[in-house]
Amino acid sequence: MRIEDGVEELSASRNHLVFAYYVTGHGFGHATRVVEVVRHLILAGHDVHVVTGAPDFVFTTEVQSPRLFLRKLVLDCGAVQADALTVDRLASLEKYNETAVAPRASILATEVEWLNSIKADLVVSDVVAVACRAAADAGIRSVCVTNFSWDFIYAEYVMAAGYHHRSIVWQIAEDYSHCEFLIRLPGYCPMPAFRDVIDVPLVVRRLHKSRKEVRSEMGISEDVKLVILNFGGQPAGWKLKEEYLPPGWLCLVCGASSEQELPPNFIKLAKDTYTPDVMAASDCMLGKIGYGTVSEALAYKLPFVFVRRDYFNEEPFLRNMLEFYQGGVEMIRRDLLTGHWRPYLERATSLKPSYDGGVNGGQVAARILQDTANGKNYASDKLSGARRLRDAIVLGYQLQRVPGRDISIPEWYASAENELGLRTGSHSVDINNSNLPQNSDAGDFDILHGDVMGLPDTMSFLRSLAELDALHDSVKNTEKQYMRERKAAAGLFNWEEDIYVARAPGRLDVIGGIADYSGSLVLQMPIREACHVAVQKIQPSKQRLWKHAQARQNAKGQGPTPVLQIVSYGSELSNRGPTFDMDISDFMDGDQPISYEKAKGYFARDPSQRWAAYVAGTILVLMKELNIRFDSSISMLVSSAVPEGKGVSSSASVEVASMSAIAAAHGLNISSRDLAILCQKVENSVVGAPCGVMDQMASACGEANKLLAMVCQPAEVLGLVDIPSHIRFWGIDSGLRHSIGGADYGSVRIGAFMGRKMIKSTASDVYSKSYSNGNGNNLEELEEYGIELLQDEASLDYLCNLAPHRFEAIYSKNLPDTLNGEAFLTKYDHHNDPVTVIDKKRSYGVKAATRHPIYENFRVKAFKALLTSASSEEQLTALGELMYQCHYSYSACGLGSDGTDRLVQLVQEMQHSKSSVSGDGDGTLYGAKITGGGSGGTVCVIGRNCLKSSEQILQVQQRYRNATGYMPFLFEGSSPGAGKFGHLRIRRRLAPKQD
Repeated sequence: MRIEDGVEELSASRNHLVFAYYVTGHGFGHATRVVEVVRHLILAGHDVHVVTGAPDFVFTTEVQSPRLFLRKLVLDCGAVQADALTVDRLASLEKYNETAVAPRASILATEVEWLNSIKADLVVSDVVAVACRAAADAGIRSVCVTNFSWDFIYAEYVMAAGYHHRSIVWQIAEDYSHCEFLIRLPGYCPMPAFRDVIDVPLVVRRLHKSRKEVRSEMGISEDVKLVILNFGGQPAGWKLKEEYLPPGWLCLVCGASSEQELPPNFIKLAKDTYTPDVMAASDCMLGKIGYGTVSEALAYKLPFVFVRRDYFNEEPFLRNMLEFYQGGVEMIRRDLLTGHWRPYLERATSLKPSYDGGVNGGQVAARILQDTANGKNYASDKLSGARRLRDAIVLGYQLQRVPGRDISIPEWYASAENELGLRTGSHSVDINNSNLPQNSDAGDFDILHGDVMGLPDTMSFLRSLAELDALHDSVKNTEKQYMRERKAAAGLFNWEEDIYVARAPGRLDVIGGIADYSGSLVLQMPIREACHVAVQKIQPSKQRLWKHAQARQNAKGQGPTPVLQIVSYGSELSNRGPTFDMDISDFMDGDQPISYEKAKGYFARDPSQRWAAYVAGTILVLMKELNIRFDSSISMLVSSAVPEGKGVSSSASVEVASMSAIAAAHGLNISSRDLAILCQKVENSVVGAPCGVMDQMASACGEANKLLAMVCQPAEVLGLVDIPSHIRFWGIDSGLRHSIGGADYGSVRIGAFMGRKMIKSTASDVYSKSYSNGNGNNLEELEEYGIELLQDEASLDYLCNLAPHRFEAIYSKNLPDTLNGEAFLTKYDHHNDPVTVIDKKRSYGVKAATRHPIYENFRVKAFKALLTSASSEEQLTALGELMYQCHYSYSACGLGSDGTDRLVQLVQEMQHSKSSVSGDGDGTLYGAKITGGGSGGTVCVIGRNCLKSSEQILQVQQRYRNATGYMPFLFEGSSPGAGKFGHLRIRRRLAPKQD
């Protein structure tokens, strides 16, 4: 049901009514909109008892009436925030349990008694769930007024951080189901727990003063640009600086503490300032998204520069509405903290917000509440909302927030009406809601299979594909305005045929690193940055060939034959050729695929095109390992946002995305694990880099905001490890190029395999010498070493299966620090590593390279166990210590670097600085380590998940730049692996033909 704008002013009622209005304890936004509804109810002559934890001035500034009664009480906690931008998911569930679940019986008894004592005619909730149940127990009707409900918000927290609290969601939904209907505000989230819905316009507080009056009272002339900073409380210790604002600008700061000192161009507003008047007097607003800020920014046509907060699923729906009406500019958190505000503010002032909908939702809602209290029936008899929510979750409701993801209405919510025979709300859709389907921004493509999952980089990639079609048709633009690689890509695809798209992220090596090739447990997190690959299978006669490829075919005189054409974006950044092509028959030697050794030489011919081995090599591996034959031409476009040479597996992401797209285009069903192992084969055997398997496994099998736990023997996934909500990981690039194809990584790997060979030989010798007389006389000596253990160690497959105490007790003393390659081969013949070759003339570090994976496996096991322990300072300190130990073990192997050592030292200094240990805040950094193959690249940092830790990360970056002249790239955020993403099958949406 939709209540239109233009409702008459609520007149005084002949019946004096009593309303009990419950307000959630989550922020001021709910209280400010409640004020507007309450104002109209009181104007109509009714009594309103407001149950709230908000300060009195929020209500009394706007409503001065003896009919307003304020009762200080908080019956829910909302979302617990570590700071202005970070929600602690598990703490939110635990706090709700403490506030509303444990004392539930007492709350219900108290509220029933109180409701009867005031003789309430109607209970109104925004949006306290238990109030609906209390009303039902008291025999009083109830209505909710909101744009989101806590069952929807908490459902994500349960999935991500607190399965043992899942009963909370059921209970909240059950409580809401006692409500007769929902008065739903624009920008709403899915709320399946409610039986009926009435949509109303925006609820917005009225203005008391004009823009001119406000500026005059503040002494600010009309020509001064004014921004209002509104975060609902400023982060503790946040230092605002004069240079954050463009010249001539002033900033009005809401919620600043009395002790906070501000620069001269920042003005502190009093806590009881009536914000709507100040907003209307400003030129733009900078803050976080909430209903109050968005609704009033839209109403007053105030451009809104917003910064996202983590884990609050109301936000995407409000953001969609804000951006639909051209009223929003997104600022990344990093630029907020570093004061890079100017481009955002200047962009905001160029906007022309276009909201033209109603803003009298308070008046409309008050009339509906009055009518309901007078006996009008808006609701119909339907199945309980709690049952619907439970069914929805059982059917697969799970929201996985990743940075930048737009979450629209989940598929289950849209389809629930058909599957469950239920109507989820109004038949008329309010344009204000602007809830777009997840695949709505697909760059003029029809998505025939798959889901973009709201990933902005995927949507951007699809748009770039659509632009290629236009580019191909424009010769002028092709010649003058576009880069070489874009011109080459413009002719790759036949736009009337299907294209397959795959996506694979890089990974942050949290812990485990180079121990993967020795069989260690490793913990890896897929990062936000990813590689996209588009593939099209084309009949050779229909493929548009580049001129040189066409000339090559003509010279053979065989007619059209299958050709592989690849375009790789970003060639200018890495000094390589943007294109590669070959006849697919070049991969054949008679009726069999060529050897890997021959393929390695094939791609090494042209250094500017060696990169193609990572992409085209996937085809050869599929031919050799799965006996696949490719009879059609293949066109591929590779676009990777994973930086090269920084130790975050740029090569693995390219390999996994390429093979995933090729497999999809050819109908091959390959499991994520098997695909990762095949991609490792590409890197080991075609590229010639001796990597372990963890990179490809993390890229293929990982999930957003989780650690992939796997034992590399050879590649057994143990599962996904939740990152506790109070912990966060960052990657900081040292600026020193990392490559696992380099000599250092390979020499350490060789040293480890030498050590394993020597340990096996020692175990075998000890065992055999104990039987030297052939009659078992030395059984006591053998028993001392452990008979069964010696037998196992004599046939040791993986170094990591050797316990540290056994290594120290028996083998460490027999291992040399270094050993010449020729000396080793003379005594042991080979080291049994299929992907490295010992150089006879080179000396290799043995003891440190052998010790590292044995101890690293132990560290990773301890790290994994600690992640599941109770949140405490000791937990974080221990996790950090394990990372530091790992870092110094890398250095002992020779895989350290000045840059990564400096970054780790800066983290240590930050951790032990006076500000971090004095207890003035709970944000700090706890540990850091070099990642991946070492010898440069990225450092992984662990810290508390809060704004202060982010500020300290920025300080580390700044200090590193001051010392080295290089500003490190920061990796933060996560995204789904290739297996979770699947693939897209898309086709260009062709324009209708003109008659």
